[in-house]
Amino acid sequence: MARVLYAHAMDFSSLGRALGDAAVRVGKAALQGAATGARRSASASRTAKRRSNTGSRSSNSHRVTRPSRRADSRGTTATVRSGPDFTGRPPTSYSPTPDGIADPGEVVWAWVPYEEDHTQGKDRPALIIGRDDDWLLALQVTSQDHDRDAQQEARAGRFWMDIGTGGWDPQRRPSEVRLDRIVRLAPDAVRREGAALDRSLFDQVLREVDRYAGR
Repeated sequence: MARVLYAHAMDFSSLGRALGDAAVRVGKAALQGAATGARRSASASRTAKRRSNTGSRSSNSHRVTRPSRRADSRGTTATVRSGPDFTGRPPTSYSPTPDGIADPGEVVWAWVPYEEDHTQGKDRPALIIGRDDDWLLALQVTSQDHDRDAQQEARAGRFWMDIGTGGWDPQRRPSEVRLDRIVRLAPDAVRREGAALDRSLFDQVLREVDRYAGR
């Protein structure tokens, strides 16, 4: 009889240990599940915050896609050479470097879209004044003398500033830069560097840009 009771006691002891081990495993699984849920919740919170921050940017940044490639009606892939014109006070910098890459402070030759129709444009010099994400911000340059029709141009909302001569014009004709229109250019739209603008003159241009385009 004593052996039977001892055997039953051993069985209950083994059962107790088994139940205890099972409870430990269940507890660990619950803790791991809670940790996983917390990590997922934190990740979702960070994602929502990033989206919120993106949505709070200025109208010049969050509505404009970056330079890309797209297919035309014939299925030919082409580079998007320009974006919508930039409005407001632009982010500017001055870092001309003769390395074959367009930098702020340089007058380059690029495909610049017409103001009234961005699907059309012409190859012309442009002064790079800064960057907006992957876009280059540029002012169109011309050799036409707008001093003669300054009042007419002003009535049309166009304002110009003399920047003298430079290596961007093979004929060394005096040039002017338009102050009230800031063009977004894709780096692929730039054909070649022309010359760097003197820093003091570049700063004068930026002050006038703030006066007319930054309004």
